[in-house]
Amino acid sequence: MSILGEVSGIIRKRLSEKSPLIVAIDGRCASGKTTLAQKLREEFQCNTISADHFFLQPHQRTKERLSTAGENIDHERFLSEVLVPLKANKDFYYRPFDCSTGGFGEEIHIKSQPLTIIEGSYCCHHKLREYYDIKLFLTISPEEQKKRIVLRDGAEKAEIFKNKWIPLEEEYFTKCDIKNHCDYIFTV
Repeated sequence: MSILGEVSGIIRKRLSEKSPLIVAIDGRCASGKTTLAQKLREEFQCNTISADHFFLQPHQRTKERLSTAGENIDHERFLSEVLVPLKANKDFYYRPFDCSTGGFGEEIHIKSQPLTIIEGSYCCHHKLREYYDIKLFLTISPEEQKKRIVLRDGAEKAEIFKNKWIPLEEEYFTKCDIKNHCDYIFTV
């Protein structure tokens, strides 16, 4: 059975027991988190929210904060603007932070639905994970990860991932013990 099929089955079973349901998909870059979330959105007609919309603003990128594993996401804003309203089953909006411009994009309105998928590295941060009903971790071999990053972003950006983003993620996964706090682990 495919990962999509397995995850769909897990979600269907839990939706029959509980609603609203919040599912987190964390894992290594290029492991398919966004793709899986998009396929689940198509299948379930649900909300999807990217943790990438909550990277730190420039003034938050202090040496002290960045020296702690998993602290390169604005989990405080994510918690107050997304997870608290989701748990309360309320409609809400947020503005995604755009790292390329250093500012906020247009508002994204989220209507309360039976299922919401949160995807992205750092979404299972220890200050966030208690809000999820299901936590998934996607992993990938270093070789396949490199191939996918080069295909997706090009060789130049792949070097940046290799030297900066992948080490930060690996530190987060290890020091925050992410795999052991997830309900399901899938290798792609």
